[in-house]
Formats: sequence, C-alpha cells, structure tokens
Amino acid sequence: MVKARTEPRPYAPAPGEVSGEAKRAGFRLTPEQAQGLSHYLTMLLKWNRAMNLIGRADWPDVFRDLAADSLHLAGFLAQLNLPEAPLTLDLGAGAGLPGIPLRVMWTAGDYVLVELREKRAVFLTQAVAALKLPRTRVRHGRAESLPDDAEIGRADVVLSRAFMPWPQLLPLAAGLLGASGVLVIMANEPPPDDLAAQTPTPTQDAPGAGFRVVQTLAYPSQERTRYFWALVKAPSMPPLKMS
Repeated sequence: MVKARTEPRPYAPAPGEVSGEAKRAGFRLTPEQAQGLSHYLTMLLKWNRAMNLIGRADWPDVFRDLAADSLHLAGFLAQLNLPEAPLTLDLGAGAGLPGIPLRVMWTAGDYVLVELREKRAVFLTQAVAALKLPRTRVRHGRAESLPDDAEIGRADVVLSRAFMPWPQLLPLAAGLLGASGVLVIMANEPPPDDLAAQTPTPTQDAPGAGFRVVQTLAYPSQERTRYFWALVKAPSMPPLKMS
C-alpha cells in the first residue's frame, strides 16, 4: 500500500522568535505584543493552506515583507493629529494585514476591518476573537456602502493598502471621513508632487473630495522602500510637520 503524501504542518513561531525578527527591524516588543503576533502568524499560516490568504508560506518572510509594515504604521499613526479615541476604517482588510498586527501594537479607539470576501471575513472574525483585540470588529460588505451606514458614522482615519488606485479612492474616502479625518495610504512610491492637481475637484455629488498631503514617511522593507501618505480634505486641517 502506498502511503498518502502529507504536507508538513506550517511552523508556529514562538514569541521569542517573533521578538527577534522585530528587533532586527528596529522594534522592541512587549511580551504581550510578541505573544499576539506569534498567535496571529500561526493562525494565518494554518488558514493559508486552505484559503490561500497570502502567497508566502514561511513566517519570517510573512513578518518581514508584510507584518513589519504594521509596526512602522503604529508609530506613524501615533504622530498624527488624531482624537484620543479615533474611529478607524481599514478598507479591503483581506488577511488582516496591516490591521491585525497593527491592533496588537496600536489599540487607540475603535477599529473596523472592512472586507467584501466572505471567507476572509470569517478568518478576520476568528483572528480578532482569538487575539482578544480591543474595540476591533469585522464588517463584511462593500466599502462603498459605508457612507450610508448610520451605525458606522464618520471616521477619523481611513486606511488603505492596495484597496484601489488612489485617484479612485479619494472620492470614496471623502464620504467616509469626518471633517478633520485623515486618509492614510500605504504605497510603494512617494506621493506625486502634483497630487493636488490630480485630486478630483469637489462637486455637488462628491463634496470635499479635494485632498492634500500633510505628512509622509519612507521606511525600509526588505530591499525596498515603502511609504505612508497622510492626506486630509482641503482645507479642513492646518498642515502637520513633514517627516
């Protein structure tokens, strides 16, 4: 009898190993943070075998190329002019990157992971519950329906990582943000110098769709440089200090 071939089980990183990777990236984790990231990475790799959540199979690669962005993002959000308890909408949350590692590191306010695909929404719900992430929930549905949702309300932060091209994102974000809300875009390039010229002009159908950049951050990721853009609806906020 020929034995069925079995694939090796995904390796579960210990909290100490996660702390080591974080330290190499320039971050020091508390024991609770290391435990939370370890738990998330273990769940992600386990579910990935059945659902193809991400294209990588080794946890160090997942951490270095995906999860480490969340550590940089936590510091970036802490520098922005946000309310003490902001409402954040994470559009196209997918496998929970950056949202779930971010909530391990940055727990301010309420955080809504918005995801259209049902299987991914199920994974996000399981991960949020398993990690006991505070004031964090999953919204299964289209981001385009959120402006009409009275339960959600206007956001202080809208976060996008490859959700849609930024010129199409701006009108949607304008309808989701409060008057002094901030749109944060995770990108592989800096914002264009003529972004203001490329920004849709406010109209009756899209009031306040005009945006301007108030803060940026460039940071290393593997052998590349990645960027955060923080934008506000012009002219709703005074300029923040550029980094």
